[in-house]
Amino acid sequence: MTYCLLLLSVVAVTAAVPVPRLLTRAKWPEREPVVALWVWQCLVATVLLCCLTALALGAAAVFGTVRAQLFAPAPPAVTAAYDLSHASPWTTVLTVLLACGAAWTTAMLARELAEARRRRAGALAHLRDRAPDLPAGLPQGRGPLLVLEEEYPDAWWMPGSPPQLIVTTGALRRLTDHQLDAVLTHERGHARARHDWLLHLSAALAAGFPRVPLFAHFCEQTHRLVELSADDTASRRCGHLTTALALIELNQHRGVLSCSSSHRLLGERVDRLLEPPPRLGRRHRALTTAAASLVPLVPLLITFAPGLTALP
Repeated sequence: MTYCLLLLSVVAVTAAVPVPRLLTRAKWPEREPVVALWVWQCLVATVLLCCLTALALGAAAVFGTVRAQLFAPAPPAVTAAYDLSHASPWTTVLTVLLACGAAWTTAMLARELAEARRRRAGALAHLRDRAPDLPAGLPQGRGPLLVLEEEYPDAWWMPGSPPQLIVTTGALRRLTDHQLDAVLTHERGHARARHDWLLHLSAALAAGFPRVPLFAHFCEQTHRLVELSADDTASRRCGHLTTALALIELNQHRGVLSCSSSHRLLGERVDRLLEPPPRLGRRHRALTTAAASLVPLVPLLITFAPGLTALP
C-alpha cells in the first residue's frame, strides 16, 4: 500500500505543478480551444482521482471499519496484497490531510453553486423589471430571446433550463443581421457546451486552493478558452470577419482595442478572428484527445494494481 500511495502522490504532484505550467506556455491551445479544455479537465480529474483513491486506501489502512466495508467483496488474497494490517504514522497524517481537503473542496463547490444560484435569481428579478415586450421587427427563428432596453450594445446568456439568451436594444440598433446572428451563435455555443459548469468548477477549485498551480491556471484558462471556443462556433457559421466585426461593435464602448489588461482578451479574440491561426490536423486532434483521456486512468491502474496481480 505504501508503494501505491507514493505513486499516487507523484502522479498528483506532476499533474498539479509542472504540467499546467508547460501547458500555459504552449501555442496549440489557441488553435484548438475545445481540445485544450478537454486536456485541462483530464488533468483536474487525474489530480482529484489521485486524492480520492489515496484517501480510500489510507482510510482503509487506518480504520478497520472502512477496511472491512471497502474490501468486503474481495477475496482474502486481494486484501493481503494491499498490506493493510498496519498503518505508518505518515499514512495517518496523509489520510487526515486528504479528508480535510475533500471536505474543503465539497464546501467550496457548494458555496460556488449557492452563489451562482443567488446571482441568477437576482439577475432574473432585475430582468423581469426591465425587459419590455419583444419588438415587432425582430427576426424570428432565433430561439428563446429576451430583449432588454439598454443604450449600450450587449448580449449574454443566462444558464437555466432552457438557457435564456439576452440582447439589448443597443445591440439590435448597432449590429447588422449577420453580426447579430454571429453574436447569438456565440452565446448559444456557450449554452450548448454547458460552459457554466466548467466555470463554476474552475472558480471553486481556484478559490479553495489558490496556491495549487493546476487549479489557478485551470480557472484562468477556462475563462479564456470557453470564449475562444464560442468564437469558433460563431465563425464557422457566420464567418471570421463577421464575427470579429460583431465583437468590435459590441465592445467598442468598453475599449476593445485598448491595451489595458482587463480588455486584453477581447483584443486577442479580435486578432485571432482576423488572422485565424493554423489548426491542428484531424489526426493530431484525435491523438491529443485520446492521450488526455488515458491520463485519468493512471491513478485507477495504480490503485487496482495490487488487487489485479493477486487475482488467480
